[in-house]
Amino acid sequence: MNTNKLYGVILAAGQGTRMKSALPKVLHKICGKELLSCVLECMNSAAKFEKLTVVVGNGADKVTEHINNYKNTDYVFQKERLGSAHALLQSESKLKNNDGNLIVMCGDTPLVKPETIKNLLKYHTKNKNDATVLSGCVENPFGYGRIVRTSDGTFTEIVEEKSASEEQKKINEINSGIYCFNLKTLWKALKKVDNNNSKKEYYLTDVISILNKDGYKTGAVDIADEEEILGVNDRSQLAEAEMILRFRKIDELFESGVTITDPSTTYIDADVVIGQDTIIKPNTHIEGRTKIGRNCIIGPDTTIINSKISDDVSIIYSCVENSEINKNVKIGPYSHIRPESILKENVKVGNFSEVKKSVVGIGSKVNHLSYIGDAQVGKNVNIGAGTITCNYDGKNKFKTIINDDVFVGSNVNLVAPVNIGKKVLIAAGSTITDDVQPNQLTIARARQITKIRKK
Repeated sequence: MNTNKLYGVILAAGQGTRMKSALPKVLHKICGKELLSCVLECMNSAAKFEKLTVVVGNGADKVTEHINNYKNTDYVFQKERLGSAHALLQSESKLKNNDGNLIVMCGDTPLVKPETIKNLLKYHTKNKNDATVLSGCVENPFGYGRIVRTSDGTFTEIVEEKSASEEQKKINEINSGIYCFNLKTLWKALKKVDNNNSKKEYYLTDVISILNKDGYKTGAVDIADEEEILGVNDRSQLAEAEMILRFRKIDELFESGVTITDPSTTYIDADVVIGQDTIIKPNTHIEGRTKIGRNCIIGPDTTIINSKISDDVSIIYSCVENSEINKNVKIGPYSHIRPESILKENVKVGNFSEVKKSVVGIGSKVNHLSYIGDAQVGKNVNIGAGTITCNYDGKNKFKTIINDDVFVGSNVNLVAPVNIGKKVLIAAGSTITDDVQPNQLTIARARQITKIRKK
């Protein structure tokens, strides 16, 4: 028998009625990450699992679609939601022929750290337990199952709030809902659980007293930080978990050499990476899998979503989405870099300008009130104030090509598809509808006529 193998089950079948949402509870996000993703990634960071199994029920189609993004992760369906013991029993078909240990977590506990799971497993194996519960001592234990011990500290059972005596309700050591089981003894105990309680449910907590009565060894290990075991049952708890995870992320960035001038108004998702000596200013949101390099200035009032930002970049009062920003680029104030844009080194975009699905070459400038969409802009190009690439005819999008060293005057319309050759000068106020060969001066506007004004 191989007792070193490790498996995991995540209980994620609950309806989550208190969320009052059409979205399954475990797919609600904190810090840019689904609750279920937080749990799966915690487990995978903590140990090497032979397999992870998610018990699904409510919103199974959406949840299983999400699970498919994770390697070595499977699911089972709980048709009737008859309690936590019943939910875990559904995974027997996937695991009953395996030896080793099983970690059980709930899909709505996103704050647990990998180190906590490591400690639980270490305690379980060191003491050769058949079941180990992760417990926590809290100031207000109301609503939680209580960890019951004898006078010498021996762990005997978990009593749910509704079943607890007045004396037991005074206990402040609570059940986290996170367990480590010996697989071989687990299934026998699960099948002995009954639903003789007010809710007529099969409680996983009853497994502990069953194992103890049958002569097996159980234990409870206290968690270091009680906030880790906070679950998410409603929108208020979702917001609380978001805040905790957000400040953890900010502390992590402080430790790595990032300056955040106002943490209370800074929102950074869990998977964001930021380089040393970058400064994040107030009212800034950095989302998704954004990567930001060293020595950048981001904010104030800036949003960056799923983008790659290189070193020495400045982005102020602006929004960047799904784009690549290269070294020493200056963006803002009040710029919008829309998806699939690439700004090469030393580019400047600012003052109410917008770039969409375009490449802007090294050293080029899009400074004032301009729109560059579906365009290929070369090196050292000057885009004058009020320049528009007219890329859309109401049905199709067309491309504008502006080659190196072009100077575009103010208030120019480039009607795509159009190709502007190298070193072209386009006069202010022109509407360009035809390609322009290199080294030309192009004027496309009516001659000014001045007449006497009639009174």
